[in-house]
Amino acid sequence: MKNFKVFSFLFVLAAFGLTSCNSDGATAKADDTRAVPAAATTADAKPQSAEIGTEPAVPAGPLTTLEFAEATFDFGEVMEGEKVNHSYEFTNTGSEPLIISNAKGSCGCTVPNWPRNPIAPGETASIDVAFDSKGKGKVGGNLQSKRVTITANTDPANTYLTIKGKVNKEEGAAPAQ
Repeated sequence: MKNFKVFSFLFVLAAFGLTSCNSDGATAKADDTRAVPAAATTADAKPQSAEIGTEPAVPAGPLTTLEFAEATFDFGEVMEGEKVNHSYEFTNTGSEPLIISNAKGSCGCTVPNWPRNPIAPGETASIDVAFDSKGKGKVGGNLQSKRVTITANTDPANTYLTIKGKVNKEEGAAPAQ
């Protein structure tokens, strides 16, 4: 019964989103950009490409807010080939259910795992990020900084997380293939 209520709620939100329009009568565009509030981004966030079709669809319905305990994680120094895992805890600080539609790493070496179910207002959850340092090191260390883009029913739609550190490589080690 609880799942039926959740699905009914999501259906109503989707129906509302498909039938709503802007106050001037025009429909919203996929590349619509908005101001970025401080609670939803990191200081080192950069704007995402405005190419049409490159951003995942934002869930329809009322907007909410989320706040991360930390938006940047420094894993220090690792040896090439090691995998780093970190959980970014966040809280839905808004008054509507938080729906994360996508989470994407800046490259294939950074893989996020996010909750697929709506997060109730006031509820805390986490996004797990795995960074694979294979092929990323060099002798003396190679600084790495990878970004995860979270797309949700927030304003702005994208929130950014960063995982960074130094990847060392043993002297005389064979190049990664």
